[in-house]
Amino acid sequence: MPPQWRVPKESHELLREVFRDHGPKEIAAALGLSLSLVYKWAEDPEGSGSASPLERVGRLIRETRDPRLVQWLCQQADGYFVRNPQSYRDQDYEVIPATHEIVQQFADLLAVISQAALDQVITLGESADIREVWERLKCYTEGFVQCCEDGDFSGIKPSAPAGAASKPGSVQPDTAAGIAASPRV
Repeated sequence: MPPQWRVPKESHELLREVFRDHGPKEIAAALGLSLSLVYKWAEDPEGSGSASPLERVGRLIRETRDPRLVQWLCQQADGYFVRNPQSYRDQDYEVIPATHEIVQQFADLLAVISQAALDQVITLGESADIREVWERLKCYTEGFVQCCEDGDFSGIKPSAPAGAASKPGSVQPDTAAGIAASPRV
């Protein structure tokens, strides 16, 4: 896994890693702060460290629960915020069947996309079909990744419960395209 995806759980640990690549002296100068303060951000705030801007922003987000704050931060990095979908981890399943399920759901997504693109035009209804299958795949895969991170595959469930990925008024995937109208169970 690339290092940028392994983000430490604590802000001071992340800053310590960032300071290995980006000099604290330059950061302090750019922000108009003392070098000692910037170094303190990379220390445990429970010890002699100081609450870093990351820690303060984290608290602000937890207090307000307003995703616009995270969206703004992501825009500063030329990105955008995507909330993790709800995962489904209710029943006992094993690793190999779970990986096969991910591959099958991805194949289902490609089938819906291919069917929609046959006439070189993707309609709003076809877009809704694609979105529904994509959301189901994201939810299942997020559950799988969480199980990987936890080292526990006993809670993997084959797919979202019927209707969980559907939004009111959304179109069910086309069964003629080889995609079931309800998730596999």
